[in-house]
Amino acid sequence: MVSGGIALLFLLIAVLLIILFTAKFNMNAFVVLVTIAFFYGLAIGLPPGDVVATIRSGFGGTLGYIGIVIIAGTIIGIVLEKTGAALSMTQAILKIVGKERSPLAMSVAGYVVSIPVFCDSGYVILTPLNKALAEETGKSMAVMAVALATGLYATHTLVPPTPGPIAAAGTLGADLGAVIGLGLIVSIPAMLAGYLWATKFASRYEIKAELQESYADLLEKYGKLPGAFHSFLPLLVPILLILLKSVAAYPSHPFGQGGFSAFIQFIGDPVTALMLGIFISLTLVKKDLRKEAVSSWMGEGVKNAALILAITGAGGAFGAVLKASPMAEFINSNLSTLKLGIFLPFIISAALKTAQGSSTVAIITTSSIMAPLLSVLGLNPALTVLAIGAGAMVVSHANDSYFWVVTQFSGMEVSTSYKAYTSATLVEGVVAFLVVALLSIFI
Repeated sequence: MVSGGIALLFLLIAVLLIILFTAKFNMNAFVVLVTIAFFYGLAIGLPPGDVVATIRSGFGGTLGYIGIVIIAGTIIGIVLEKTGAALSMTQAILKIVGKERSPLAMSVAGYVVSIPVFCDSGYVILTPLNKALAEETGKSMAVMAVALATGLYATHTLVPPTPGPIAAAGTLGADLGAVIGLGLIVSIPAMLAGYLWATKFASRYEIKAELQESYADLLEKYGKLPGAFHSFLPLLVPILLILLKSVAAYPSHPFGQGGFSAFIQFIGDPVTALMLGIFISLTLVKKDLRKEAVSSWMGEGVKNAALILAITGAGGAFGAVLKASPMAEFINSNLSTLKLGIFLPFIISAALKTAQGSSTVAIITTSSIMAPLLSVLGLNPALTVLAIGAGAMVVSHANDSYFWVVTQFSGMEVSTSYKAYTSATLVEGVVAFLVVALLSIFI
C-alpha cells in the first residue's frame, strides 16, 4: 500500500476528478463517485477483491442506516405539498408575522417547509403565494425571492430529515437528535442573515411580480385547507421523538433504564419516527383522495428519493475506501498541527459546492472525506455535519439547479440573481459557519 502522503495526494486528485466530471461533463454523481472509489482503492494499493468488498459494504452500510429515513421524509414532503398543508403552515406564519412583514413570513415558511421538502420543490410550491404577497404588499420580487430562497436553504443543508444532513450524520456516526437540535439553532441565524440581506440589499432591485393568481384566488383554488396545527404535526412529531431518543441516551439516563426508556429509544429511532410521520401525514388527506395518496403520491415520493439514495450510497462507498487508506495516520502525524479544526469540513464542502453546484453531493462527498479524520482532528460529529452543511450553501450560482429555479420563477435577470441571490448564499453560509464555530468552543 502507498504511504499516507501519497494517499492524500490521490484524494486531492480524486476530488478534482469528481468536480471535473460532475460540473464540466455533467455526469451523474452516482456513477462518478463509485468509479472514483474503484480507481482510488486500486491506486492506493488495496487488493482488487478488497476494493470491491469495501465499496459494497460502504454502499450497503450507509443505505442500511439511512435509506428508509430518506424515503419516509420524501413521502411526507409530497403529502404536505399535495394536501395544501404547506400553504396552511405558511398562512399560519403569515398571521403571526403579518403581511407588512411578508418577506420575513416567506423566510420562516421556507425554513419550515424545507425540513422535509427539497428546496427546489419548496420554492416551486411557495412561488404562487410569494408572488401574490409581493403584488399585494408592493414588495419587489427580488426581496421576496431572496427571502424565500434563503429561508428554504437554511434547513435544506442543516436540518434532518432533509437527505443531505441525514446522509452526513450516518456517514460520520453523529447522533441524529443532536444534529436536529443543533441544526435548528444554527439555521435560525442563517435564515435571518438571508432575510436581512434580502430586505437591505436585494431591495435595490425593483422587479414586479408576474402575477397569475391573486392571494384570494390562490386560497380559493386549494379550497378548505388542513388546520395549521394538523399541518405541522407530520414534521413536529418525528422531530420531537428523535430529540427525546437523544435525551434518553444521555449517560445520566434521564428517563431511567427500564421499559419507558427502551420505549422512547424505540419510538424515537429515526426509522420509527419518520414512518410514524408518514401515517400522521396521511390524516391530512381528504377521503376522496386517499386511494391516490397511498398509491401514486407515495410512489412519487419513492421515485424522488431514488436519486438521493443512489448518491448517498455512492458517497458511503467512496468513504469506506477512504477509511481503508493510510491517509488518516498521515494527517495525524503531519497535518493535525495546522489546527484547522472545524474550518476544514466547511472549506472542503464550500469548495465542492461552488465547483460542482449540488449541495447534496457536496455534503455527501465531504462527509465521506471527513469520516476517517474525525478522531484524528478531535471533531464533534454533529458539529462537523453542520459545518459541512454551512459550506454547502457557499455559493449557489449558475452550476446549481436551485439558482435557476430561483432566477426563473422570480423573473430576475441572471445578472441580478448573481448580485442579489448568489451573494445572499455566501453571507448565509458564512453566518451559519460562524455559529457552528462558536458552538464548537463550548461543545
